[in-house]
Amino acid sequence: MRILRRIALVVLAIGIAGTASGQTGRRNSPPERASVPKVEHEGVWQPTPGGTQIPLWAANVPLAKPDTGDHPEATGNGSPLVAGRKWHWASYITRPTMTIYRPKGHNSGAAMLVIPGGGFYAVATDLEGTEICDWVTRNGMTCAMLKYRTPQVWQKHQRPKVLLGLEDAQRAMGLLREHAATYGIDSHKVGAIGFSAGAYLVIDMSNTEERTYPLADAADRQSPRPDFAIIAYTARVLDNSAGKNNLDLQPWVKISPDAPQTLIIQAMNDPTDNIRNPMAYALALNDAGVPVDMRLYANGGHAFGMRPTDDPVTREWPDEAMQWLHDIGIL
Repeated sequence: MRILRRIALVVLAIGIAGTASGQTGRRNSPPERASVPKVEHEGVWQPTPGGTQIPLWAANVPLAKPDTGDHPEATGNGSPLVAGRKWHWASYITRPTMTIYRPKGHNSGAAMLVIPGGGFYAVATDLEGTEICDWVTRNGMTCAMLKYRTPQVWQKHQRPKVLLGLEDAQRAMGLLREHAATYGIDSHKVGAIGFSAGAYLVIDMSNTEERTYPLADAADRQSPRPDFAIIAYTARVLDNSAGKNNLDLQPWVKISPDAPQTLIIQAMNDPTDNIRNPMAYALALNDAGVPVDMRLYANGGHAFGMRPTDDPVTREWPDEAMQWLHDIGIL
């Protein structure tokens, strides 16, 4: 268990934020980021002000456990800094939740499920979670931040047959639709945004209706597919076996013509998730007749969230995304 914990923290530091130590110059180089000591404490993650955390399943519903079994949940902050600030995570999550944030001011009726990254080792609760919800609610949408089961290692870089994070994302989508009247949302305007590992989960849930867990109630009879999808710096979809310029998908990536309209955001110099991942996914969606937009930027690296830096992507993609939501009739 102690060894797995060390591995998780090492991979988390690499997988969610990337590093650029020793790299100089702007051209084709990821942004340099200062490192700080990692700190972790046992305890259950608590929402920021205004958020209501809701269990995805009743306490008596048995759930498959993450790789660390019954290890108590923990929270921490990590390295390197993003836009000069720490970012925080939750891990060893055995009972997944979603946290609801209501819109500030006008309620458009639209809702966004936010799925943070963390390499399937943890959930980046602020950088790609609550900070995204602040933006969503400022724009008149209800936000639900997903805290999904982790860690779940992809052995030999292969997708697990049963992906716990996908089950949690599908359950959350069903709950949002089933309780749409309670939350003041339009059940046909419930989308998802994902970052890194969370982006992969949005891709997965966009292309399948199949669930790998027993249906528990009426929420599980709702469609788990989002009505729109925003994908930020995704990975795990490109088949790297056929050479550098290959754009084939991994065998576990199935494309459905029923996938929702999709917006993809990526920096060309991402050192963690190769630019060919979103390119391959976009081309596959296009071939299936699914409308897809891409916003590609030269610089930005990986795991920038929406913290503004000198890289234009960090300052421009939020407005680009909101304009896209207007363009497709969600707002």
